[in-house]
Amino acid sequence: MLHITTSDSSLDLLLRPQLVAFQEAGYEVVTASAPGRYVASIEAAGIRHIPLAHATRSMDLGRDLAMLPELYRLFRREQPDIVHTHNPKPGWFGRIAARLARVPVVMNTVHGLYATESDPRPKRILIYILERVASAFSDLELVQNPEDVKILRKLRVPRSKLVTLGNGVDLERFTVADPERRARARADLGIEPHELVVGVVGRLVWEKGLREVFELARRLPGRVPDVRLIVAGPLDPEKSDGLGGPDLEAIDAETGVEFIGERIDIEAVYDALDVYVLASHREGFPRSAMEAAASGLPVVASDIRGCRQVVAHGRTGLLFPVGKVAALTDAVVTLAQDPERRREMGAAARRKAEAEFDQRTVINTILDAYRRLLAR
Repeated sequence: MLHITTSDSSLDLLLRPQLVAFQEAGYEVVTASAPGRYVASIEAAGIRHIPLAHATRSMDLGRDLAMLPELYRLFRREQPDIVHTHNPKPGWFGRIAARLARVPVVMNTVHGLYATESDPRPKRILIYILERVASAFSDLELVQNPEDVKILRKLRVPRSKLVTLGNGVDLERFTVADPERRARARADLGIEPHELVVGVVGRLVWEKGLREVFELARRLPGRVPDVRLIVAGPLDPEKSDGLGGPDLEAIDAETGVEFIGERIDIEAVYDALDVYVLASHREGFPRSAMEAAASGLPVVASDIRGCRQVVAHGRTGLLFPVGKVAALTDAVVTLAQDPERRREMGAAARRKAEAEFDQRTVINTILDAYRRLLAR
């Protein structure tokens, strides 16, 4: 099987547990994406990687269109039994190229339709047309978010092609910290026992709602004593809305936000937090919010597709209208001032994660789809 993504970071950070599980199930797993620093981790797991010359996350019409013939040549050369595409551009071009190359099984995972109902109408029309056309070339569409299933049905994608996949994380890696582990995690970050810590995890792009987060950091000290706001995650220079290094220095000096960079031990960051915040403008089915929930944290998130599936408002966290800083601040202050409510919501978040966000369920659903389509 050949899994196609735009960037190697998606293969490593999002898909590696699935890829390893498919390998353990007896499949020969090969990956393809733009090359980068995550390839070494993929190959260390025993998974071959093929670099793509024309895969880019930035807007580049020439390189984007060149993906189609590049992928067609790749499929003809490798002769895979299964092509499984991910992300918008590999999904659009990869499904078409795989069918033209006569690959027996063509599948796509919809991690979140690139357009949402709040986007301008021209963008929605273009994206929906691309998705509808590309879906005609696949055997199956694995859709993470049930809200996207409804949209694809409106676009007349056959019901028989649509499988609601959901999303999941490693529930053995992300767990509720005991007092000793929590104290150690906070000490490693220089956090005093009396301080309340609000955290954000993700790529440093404006689409993640960072403007609202930085404004939150300005407002919180006036309402919550001894509060700190920590942001963990890598820069993403390929994205047009990515922050740069100088931006971080200026924001840190102005707002007091603490940037701790990308962490391979991200579970230890969750152990140190009291409240988790996700202020994104667009999500498919957010992994960081699931990780926070699995870690027993109450989550404050924007009321958008994806966040609505992770956060049960009033039970496992609080939802606020996207882009509304005052509402975000009020939600965080509400939890900051009520330790017992944080504890109850965190416990409920863990129970929801155990019931709904187990990556093993996702892996088994995909494996069942492989077996069914190969048998056919």
